Amino acid sequence: MTPTLLVIDDNPAVATALEVLFSLRDIATLRATSPDEGLALLEREPVDLVVQDMNFSADTTSGDEGRELFARIRARHPDLPVILLTAWTHLESAVDLVRAGAADYIGKPWDDRKLMTAVANLLELGASRRELRRHRGEQAQRNDELRAQHDLRGMVFADAATERLLGIACQVARADVSVLITGPNGSGKERIAQIVQANSAVKDGPFVTLDCGALPSELIEAELFGADAGAYTGANKSREGKFEAADGGTLFLDEIANLPLAGQVKLLRVLETSRFARLGSNRERSVRVRVISATNADLQAKIADGTFREDLYYRINLIELRLPPLAERPDDILPLAEHFLSGHDQGSGKALSREAREALRRYPWPGNVRELKNVIRRASLLAAGDTIAAADLDLPIANHAEPDRMQIEQALARAQGVIAQAAAQLGMSRQSLYRRMERLGIARG
Repeated sequence: MTPTLLVIDDNPAVATALEVLFSLRDIATLRATSPDEGLALLEREPVDLVVQDMNFSADTTSGDEGRELFARIRARHPDLPVILLTAWTHLESAVDLVRAGAADYIGKPWDDRKLMTAVANLLELGASRRELRRHRGEQAQRNDELRAQHDLRGMVFADAATERLLGIACQVARADVSVLITGPNGSGKERIAQIVQANSAVKDGPFVTLDCGALPSELIEAELFGADAGAYTGANKSREGKFEAADGGTLFLDEIANLPLAGQVKLLRVLETSRFARLGSNRERSVRVRVISATNADLQAKIADGTFREDLYYRINLIELRLPPLAERPDDILPLAEHFLSGHDQGSGKALSREAREALRRYPWPGNVRELKNVIRRASLLAAGDTIAAADLDLPIANHAEPDRMQIEQALARAQGVIAQAAAQLGMSRQSLYRRMERLGIARG
């Protein structure tokens, strides 16, 4: 598709020269000699880029007309790139407009090569943005269809990686099988377990949680299976365990890698027979419980060092749901940030600045969703006005080391090959990413 460029300049010779220059690169050119004519053309014709003069009245060199025209274009077409043609007498005005969002400024008389480089880069970036918008529109439609078909427990997401995981989770939920959810701390594993429960045959049953890493090893068995009075020091009366409490529903065992070996043996037997006995009792009880386990640990490594039973691993891992870290699902970051901001009383009515939004996307989020929630809560409390600036987020300075081949290939895969999006994820310019790809021998695809 041939790109179209609009030249707004009161000098016909300038418009003609630019039209000839752009035609050599197969770029169609529209011409307007006044701001009003240019704005009218923008309403009638699809335009990919505007090149505008800064003065239109005779003997005027202030640049005020150019500033007003740029403001009107930006108000009506906020994503349309604009290049300013400027003389030295109003260079400062052009620099101010670039800070306000203009794509670039070119001095008169212009250098053909410099102008064409700027135009080519902006048209390529515009094409990438259009492709990204199309891709995000299709993704949003898939997300909405998933929400309409399943109970997602209000989970906030936009990224394709999360959508794929949720689709599998809802599909698996219908089968009465054990599920293992893996992923780093703070990534939202319990929410995935709740979604599996909500779309299962036992959705109306209880959802009971046990954090296997939060209790001393000598108490975990009592928590799981219950205990009769006198079963251990301090057990003054009989107590119900988590399995009994979860009967007819779901038992979520978080951080299962921390379960002691003795507890692993008993858990395996319950999973195989659906029967167990309380501590201190010989009477077996029968339950119908779906077990969902979660861990951030490498269970294969723990099997190798003898701290996790291999037979239990295969029993709980019939289906594995891997929840990626937040950094690997970057399109979830801003929707989650907005959700946390709107849900925090002190933060209601506040908005994230463009710089804050960019900082949130660039940050690697080692603490995942939990860290993001805390950052937004703190920033909403500390921001002085209605807008949260990047400084209010108080994020650690990012590591500016150049990304390696694996990091670039992963970013390209997440961005569906869109260079501009991959560069944003990596915290670098598109040109820098191109140069890095060339040095590493990575094809542009």
